[in-house]
Amino acid sequence: MSHLEKPSTPEEAYFQQEEIEKKRKLAYEQSQRLAAQQREELKALHHMKCPKCGLDLQALKRGEVEIDTCFNCHGIFLDAGELDALQKQMAHEKDGTWMGAVLNLFKNK
Repeated sequence: MSHLEKPSTPEEAYFQQEEIEKKRKLAYEQSQRLAAQQREELKALHHMKCPKCGLDLQALKRGEVEIDTCFNCHGIFLDAGELDALQKQMAHEKDGTWMGAVLNLFKNK
């Protein structure tokens, strides 16, 4: 008796390949969810913590700008755009000229 190939062999190979692709896609999605979850956990762990000493930062209001300050190491941290907002705010105050000069030291050129 001779061994005949089944006509469904290419079909089985196709569906097997489809199953492999589906599992690969599922594994990729799981890794993406895990990475996002780890980023959120790190953010929660480090949110409002001083990058220098690790203690809690306190948000102090200076006009319209909230400045994150560490009372332990006396660090001052600004979010994106807050340096420009402080400069504009200082330009409108009489005694803001010295503060404007200090803020200019940190401005990106």
